Amino acid sequence: MDFSEFLSTSTITWWELLLAVVAVVAGWIASRFAKKGVTALMARVPNATPAMTRFAAHFAQYSLLLLGIGVGLAFLGANIQPLLAVVIVLAIVGVLVLRGVADNFAASVLIATRRPIVVGEQITVEGPDGELWSGIVSELNTRSVVLLTADGRTVHVPNAKLLGDALVNDSRHGALRSTVQVRAERAGASIDDVVKTLVDAATAVDGVHEIPVVAVVMTAISPERIVASVQFWHRPEDGLTVRSAVVRALADALAARHGASVVTSEVPVAPLIPADPV
Repeated sequence: MDFSEFLSTSTITWWELLLAVVAVVAGWIASRFAKKGVTALMARVPNATPAMTRFAAHFAQYSLLLLGIGVGLAFLGANIQPLLAVVIVLAIVGVLVLRGVADNFAASVLIATRRPIVVGEQITVEGPDGELWSGIVSELNTRSVVLLTADGRTVHVPNAKLLGDALVNDSRHGALRSTVQVRAERAGASIDDVVKTLVDAATAVDGVHEIPVVAVVMTAISPERIVASVQFWHRPEDGLTVRSAVVRALADALAARHGASVVTSEVPVAPLIPADPV
C-alpha cells in the first residue's frame, strides 16, 4: 500500500496533512525568531548572566516548537489531551518552583533600571526579625543585593524583599546627619557660651562637614545644667568614626570649660531609679 492508498483508506485528508506540516514548520520558524528575540532582549537586561540568557532563549524556542508539533498532531486527529495535561502539570510545578526566582529576577531588572541603589552606596534594610541591617552595597545580581556591614558580615537581601519593604539609602545625597546628646553642668556659664563650646568642638573634628553647619538643639535647661542635642553632617560611610570622634571632642571641651558632663551618641533607656544630677 502506497501513501496515496493510505490516505484514501484513512480519515486523514490532504488538507489536514498540509495544515499539520504548515503548523510544524510555522512552529519551527517562530521558535528560531523567538530564540533570537529573547537573546537580544536579555542582552539589554543588566546583570543577566550568559547561562540565564541561554536558558531563557532555549525555553522560548522549545516551547514554540512543541506548540507547533502539538497543533500539527491536532490537525491529524491525534488525541493530545494527555500531552496537554502533562504540559500543564509541568508548567504549574515550574511556576511554583521558580516563583521566587522569577520574583527576584524581575525585581533585579527594576533595581537596575530605576536605580534606587547602586554599588558603593550605604543602605539600611529590615531583617527577618525586625532588626535593621546597614551596610555598603558590594554586588547587585539577579537574586539578591549583597551588603558588607561595618562589623565584617556579608548580608544577602533578596531583590523582591528589597523592593517590597522599606529601603533607606544613606548615600544618595552624599551626606548623613548624626546626633549626639549632651548633658552638662553650666558652672555659671551662659547658654551661648555652652553652645559655642559645643559648636567649636564638633566643627573641629575631622570628617564633620562645614556646610550644613553644626547645630545645637536645646531640649532642657535649668540653672545647674543643660540637655542638648548636637547635630552634624558627615559622609555616610564615616558615620561610626566621626561620631566617636565628636563624642570624645565634646567630652574633652566640656570637661575643660564647664565641669562634669555626659556625652553619648545613643540615647539610653530611661533607668528604673533616678539618674545622677548630670
